[in-house]
Amino acid sequence: MSERPIALVTGASRGIGAAVSRSLSETHDVLLGGRDGTALDELAAEIDGARPWPVELTDQDAVAAAAATVERLDVLVHSAGLVELGAVADVSVDSWRRTFELNLFAVTELTRLLLPALRRSSGHVVLINSGAGMAAKPNWGSYAASKFALRAFADVLRAEEAAHGVRVTSVFPGRANTDMQREVRAAEGGDFQPERYLRPESVAGPVCSAVRASPDAHLTEIVVRPA
Repeated sequence: MSERPIALVTGASRGIGAAVSRSLSETHDVLLGGRDGTALDELAAEIDGARPWPVELTDQDAVAAAAATVERLDVLVHSAGLVELGAVADVSVDSWRRTFELNLFAVTELTRLLLPALRRSSGHVVLINSGAGMAAKPNWGSYAASKFALRAFADVLRAEEAAHGVRVTSVFPGRANTDMQREVRAAEGGDFQPERYLRPESVAGPVCSAVRASPDAHLTEIVVRPA
């Protein structure tokens, strides 16, 4: 890594995470977090100043070991996520646990481990939330609940870390043209029409605007919807 600011992006192997990584690379060296080592290697070869940071985010020991390798950090973007649809009457407790493990607990633990580095740099934490984190709909129970909790975590973190100069931004995108959205539409039994959804790059732009905002402007929440 160079002396440029360093950003760590989880879920970087595809979709919004990959788009954010490409956009941030204009001003930052980027650690590409994810499970798919091959995809991370391919993206790292494409982006100057990027390198893979492979880790299973639901494995606490693996996360602790990976976080220990991060000596300097300016930006942490949480983009990894999981959605499993179903009515409350039908969704098992294991599905709820899987959803919360990745969408919430992995976020809180990785943030906790990296806070010393973020405090030293007066850094920035960006949490890719969802429209489901603002309004819950039928069959989205576990996902919406995890995203509501993620919003609460962001609010608490922002208040607690203000004294250390750490900024916290929640981003609430509408439906985006991603592999996850294809899976969601299949589960809903609907057609996937990419032209109706946000491009991942359209979410990455506001993320980078928050990170690059002037010192007198703290973008705490950003809502992005398809036009």
